Amino acid sequence: MDIQCLRLFVRAAELLNISAAGRELGLAPAVASAWIAKLEGDLGAQLLHRTTRKVSLSLEGSDFLPYAREILAQADAARAALGGSDTGPQGTLRFAAPSSFAQLHIMPLLPEFNTLYPDLTLDLRLSDTRFDAIEGSFDLALRSAPLADSSLKGRKLADDTRVICAAPGYLQSHGTPQTPKDLAGHKFITWKTKAPREMINAGGDTFMLDPAALTCRAILDDGTAQRAATLAGAGLSINSLWSVADDIAAGRLHRVLPEWRLNDQSVLWLVYPKSNVLTPKTRLFIDFLIERLGQRRDWSEATRPLPA
Repeated sequence: MDIQCLRLFVRAAELLNISAAGRELGLAPAVASAWIAKLEGDLGAQLLHRTTRKVSLSLEGSDFLPYAREILAQADAARAALGGSDTGPQGTLRFAAPSSFAQLHIMPLLPEFNTLYPDLTLDLRLSDTRFDAIEGSFDLALRSAPLADSSLKGRKLADDTRVICAAPGYLQSHGTPQTPKDLAGHKFITWKTKAPREMINAGGDTFMLDPAALTCRAILDDGTAQRAATLAGAGLSINSLWSVADDIAAGRLHRVLPEWRLNDQSVLWLVYPKSNVLTPKTRLFIDFLIERLGQRRDWSEATRPLPA
């Protein structure tokens, strides 16, 4: 199989436009169509359905696309290992991340990244819904959880300490809990499952934070919305310190029971499938994020105790 034909197919599958993909590679529309036809002939399968109005992936094309991306990644990594490229990183990096984290911490870094690597395009897929890094054919993904999936490899980006917090106005109106028992009856912004969560302190003591024992008038599964509701004074909530550390430092939010945190061993991981070659473009993006975000100590430590 011709590598350039594969590169054209992958880009055409991403754009759903053969002519546009061809133009990116310096090919006339007729030549691009001929290259796709040649690849399909070599494989004995139709990869793209073409009509006068649109292009779409065939079932065979969808099955073949992850392998095509892997072949290109292997080829690029091989050239880089041999010093076969005198240019900077090029192409498209497909990166999936929770929307709430990306809005706060990745979007502000885009101008700097684009300046450093002008020929590299970031294809960002942002959602707070759980995703499958393998089935989604992502080069890299950010996960906030213990890394238990044996099909993935990863590097730690930062701690993901989760704490109880509330707006000062809410605490003035409803009182500040001093012990876990004081949480009973407080308004709580809960998660979708409403399952109890275990809290732990530095001494190893634990208690179960059970939404059923609190007054739940808001159920949210979006991190940005939960933070906004907490800032507005809707009640207590559990938030990651990466989401609320700046608010706590500025006094817009206070930690409630500041010696306690969620006991879930959650860490921010940059993950990729074990089967993938770690390409130069993926490695440099990992290093870039770790250098810019990996030293945030306020994401793992108490930033501001409650006033006495």
